Amino acid sequence: MAVLSSPTYSLTPSPSKVALSTNYLTDADFDWLQQYLPDTYEKEFERYGNRSVASFLRMTSSELPSTSDLIKWTEQGRLHTKYTDAWTTSAAGAKTAPVQFQLQTGTVCAFRVGQTVVISQNSGTAVNKGVITAVATTNFTVGLYEATQNIVAGTSSTNLCSVFVYGSEFAKGTPGMEGSLEAESDFFENKPIILKDHYAISGSDMAQIGWIEVSTENGASGYLWYIKSEHETRLRFDDYLETSMIEAAPAEASSGASSVSLSGSEGLFYTVNDRGNVFGGVPTTLAEFDAIVARLDKQGAIEENALFVNRDMSFSIDDMLASQNSYGASGTSYGLFDNDKDMALNLGFTGFRRGYDFYKTDWKYLNDITMRGGLVGGKVSGVLVPAGSTTVYDQVLGKNAKRPFLHVRYRASETENRKYKTWITGSAGGAQTSSLDAMEVHFLSERCLCTLGANNFFLFSN
Repeated sequence: MAVLSSPTYSLTPSPSKVALSTNYLTDADFDWLQQYLPDTYEKEFERYGNRSVASFLRMTSSELPSTSDLIKWTEQGRLHTKYTDAWTTSAAGAKTAPVQFQLQTGTVCAFRVGQTVVISQNSGTAVNKGVITAVATTNFTVGLYEATQNIVAGTSSTNLCSVFVYGSEFAKGTPGMEGSLEAESDFFENKPIILKDHYAISGSDMAQIGWIEVSTENGASGYLWYIKSEHETRLRFDDYLETSMIEAAPAEASSGASSVSLSGSEGLFYTVNDRGNVFGGVPTTLAEFDAIVARLDKQGAIEENALFVNRDMSFSIDDMLASQNSYGASGTSYGLFDNDKDMALNLGFTGFRRGYDFYKTDWKYLNDITMRGGLVGGKVSGVLVPAGSTTVYDQVLGKNAKRPFLHVRYRASETENRKYKTWITGSAGGAQTSSLDAMEVHFLSERCLCTLGANNFFLFSN
């Protein structure tokens, strides 16, 4: 059996762009002129529960002010040097003379004379160790420690080798190491975007009293319908503040957005997809999760990580972990108290350790049918976010600073704070700024998301 397609869920939005009679309770809803008055509930039923999807950034990030419309930072590069695409034209065999290795076009050699290296054929067939005897711009020469060259000759595309430094060796009475290495840093930047929203209600409609008590997710309640709509506009704007930081994308050259002077921004999904790690689909076996752990080993190896997932991926992880249990049918006896008969059966996991600590939580944004939930193309099943903070060079402070891996930068100065602005105009609702017989509520924010160490993030997407 399956869930039937009819009746289905409703996707009709409740707010309206303008104040219309459909925004309010009318005689079409409750006709008080009929012979028998209907029994009515005094309170609006919240059939969709908490409709807000904002929560992710509250759990994973902080907010910091910025005075510029461009945020720049640097991240540490690798400490050790390794090349994975070197090759030699020297044939394998007995070798007493130094062997020259070539690097790909455009790659500048950072090795130095006297350093000792491991040379491994990428095919896994051979290994040699040696000491650097000469260095040029795009090649280096190695004196092998072995009497036989095991590495097979190759070209720029065949029989490639990985080479890394593991130390150095010098003869007695020789000069020290020549040359030095400058610290390698990667430079990143992001631009804040301006978000706006607006709500308007005429002065006459403000005097109309609704028949049902209404409430919203932030605790607001009352009998005036326009108050509910204003609060829902505010809640919707709060959601957009978060989802914009997640979904934002930069405007490409010659794009429609750039043609109207919009530059866009680098949101979480764009950044992780661009310079992070991507898993195609959903991991359903330990072997697939081990591949994720192996990739994390090659990155920052952050000890604790949070998984924010949709329902499908949450169940897949539960099933994967439950299948490891050998003490009960279908793996239902896991847990602190082994799910004994006196307690409710718990089929879910909130955390586990596999190389690193992983903490799993459902992300409502990925499940909400009015947002990411239900998408087929471009579906995102979850995201892995490292816990803690990292050290970066802050261009504004002019020094290294600790920053959360995810944090929001908003525009602010001593005279203007654009973190969350709201103001009222018109001549109704207490406003006296114009002759317009209405109350207009304006919302504005200017912000961007900084994703530090994106190489430690994982995006689970199709």
